[in-house]
Amino acid sequence: MNSLKCKVFLSAFVFICFISATAQVQNDEVLMTIAGKQVFVSEFLNIYQKNNVKGDNIDKKSMNEYLDLFINFKLKVRQAEEMGLDTVTSFKNELNGYREQLAKPYFTDEATIDRLVLEAYDRESIDLRASHIFFRLLPNPTPEDTLAAYKMAMSVRDKLKNGASFENLAVEFSEDPSAKDREATQQRPFQKGNQGDLGFFTVFDMVYPFENGAYNTEVGKVSMPVHTEYGFHLIKVTARRPAMGKVTVAHIFLGIPKNATAEDSARIQKKIDSVYNRLTGGTAFEELVKTYSDDKGSAAKGGILPAFGVNRMVPEFIEAIYSLQNIGDYTKPILTPYGWHIVKLIEKKSIKPFDEEKAEMKQRVLKDNRGSLSRQVVLERIRAEYGVTENPEALKPFYQFVTDSIFFAKWKNTQSKDLTKMLFKIGTMTVLQNEFADYLAFTQRKQEKQNITTYVDKKYASFLDDALIKYENTRLEQKYPEFKALMSEYRDGILLFDLTDQKVWSKAVKDTTGLKDFYKKNRNNYMWDTRLDACVYTLKNASQLQKVKNFIKSGLSDGDLLKEVNTDSVKILTIERAKFSKKENALIDSIAWVPGFSGDMITNGSTVFVYVHKVLKPEPKELNEARGLITADYQNFLEKEWIVTLRAKYPVVVNKDVLAKIK
Repeated sequence: MNSLKCKVFLSAFVFICFISATAQVQNDEVLMTIAGKQVFVSEFLNIYQKNNVKGDNIDKKSMNEYLDLFINFKLKVRQAEEMGLDTVTSFKNELNGYREQLAKPYFTDEATIDRLVLEAYDRESIDLRASHIFFRLLPNPTPEDTLAAYKMAMSVRDKLKNGASFENLAVEFSEDPSAKDREATQQRPFQKGNQGDLGFFTVFDMVYPFENGAYNTEVGKVSMPVHTEYGFHLIKVTARRPAMGKVTVAHIFLGIPKNATAEDSARIQKKIDSVYNRLTGGTAFEELVKTYSDDKGSAAKGGILPAFGVNRMVPEFIEAIYSLQNIGDYTKPILTPYGWHIVKLIEKKSIKPFDEEKAEMKQRVLKDNRGSLSRQVVLERIRAEYGVTENPEALKPFYQFVTDSIFFAKWKNTQSKDLTKMLFKIGTMTVLQNEFADYLAFTQRKQEKQNITTYVDKKYASFLDDALIKYENTRLEQKYPEFKALMSEYRDGILLFDLTDQKVWSKAVKDTTGLKDFYKKNRNNYMWDTRLDACVYTLKNASQLQKVKNFIKSGLSDGDLLKEVNTDSVKILTIERAKFSKKENALIDSIAWVPGFSGDMITNGSTVFVYVHKVLKPEPKELNEARGLITADYQNFLEKEWIVTLRAKYPVVVNKDVLAKIK
């Protein structure tokens, strides 16, 4: 159990559910005071309702028992507060860490997440093949740069509408280097361009805006310019197929050298056709792999490649796999940029039902950039709820005194004392210019230079978003009673855990003198039942049986007996001497509990007998023989003493009229 669960459990476990609330009692009524501090009905009932999941009716006796447990709990928390445990840095850090986790759901729009999860699952069932023409934007572009790239994309789209070839325009205009042929150099051979073809992909394979643009475009059509973090894309969807899923295939591969002549290529094609004819003629696929395949890594495994998805292979390879319906089917020879392949289907894993994939899909959505859509919904809700008043004039000075040094993480915030105008207001919270200046200084990092105005505007937008979240975060306890109650429970749970560790758990372990004294006073509570002091003799060679018994009768020690019977190479005799309790050893339970020899028994081919030395009467256990149980009882003792001290120290006044309503 992790510390979070452990400490919260501790704050709740004492509240066994004993009560049934009625409409007669109000949550804001004072149920009791402890050392002058009021405890309201709402806190009492909240913990009860969390534990009493069955809603059982109770009697007044049980109610009184529950009330005592609740008071004991609050007394411990009161002492922890008096000791200042709630002011310790480690306590504050721990509680703040829990609060951060508990607050997360309030800044996630579950409806948006659910929609994105369902959308992702639906898209997972479809594979797309698409091409694009790419218009690059540098990181943090100016509005002018963005507009220029958009206009260029629209200009090229107009050419496409007028009948121009997508492939030709990709070669001419796309800033994706893979679109164009790349001439051979000393470092690399000639590489043929893909003319914008990105091959096959499915959900999560592309950045979300690109994925959206592709899945929302019909086959054969060209999208409007799609804006991603990299620039603008014109997307043409060329194929739409039911999902391939994840597959395992084997292949026979004949590579075509980069500098191959037409004659070389024809010879290799003739060879792969010959291999295919042998395959269809009955020769085993694995034998042909071993003999012919140029992929030596997979050839050693029968040609089998690691499992892969639709975006992991060139499109020609994927197209061939779509044609394989059954395990064991294989393709005709197919040509890829690397050479010729014959592909055999080994395994295919289809998409699981939604209920089985939902949890994992949700995690992928939250980690993916589409998860930010949920945050945007929350930000819009906060804006609408509290209202935001901005002062654009107060932002203008930053365009002047923020310098390029900020891109080297060396900018100095020297103007802060003079920046006292309101930058924006959220609800009742006013944020000044100097707070934004501090934010700029704190978040600066080394990066590429960019336009100062664009940079400041982008940082301002982030600063405002963070302020919206911060403002809402400070109001969670006020807005959501269930959050306030949960935070109170966590707070008290941590305090109770830490103080109980000091007063009871660790003390019982470290206070050896106190533990010994407790044991001496209560040693008769830890008794052995009647036991047998006996030896179990196991003899592999029955011919030595009488000899062994004679040695025992003569009083020879067990150690000397083993030396007499066993040799260096053969272990004939083993001896187990112990004080045995009932139901501890089946052999001991089967014999008469009287001094002397038992009868001989055969067990697993060996002769076994018992020699009973003595029948031991019940006696107290030594401290080391029952340390765990004694320590637990000592902890209970310390707990009871602690409660007595607390009851004497802190006055408790219960409002009997309010309690009667609850009863």
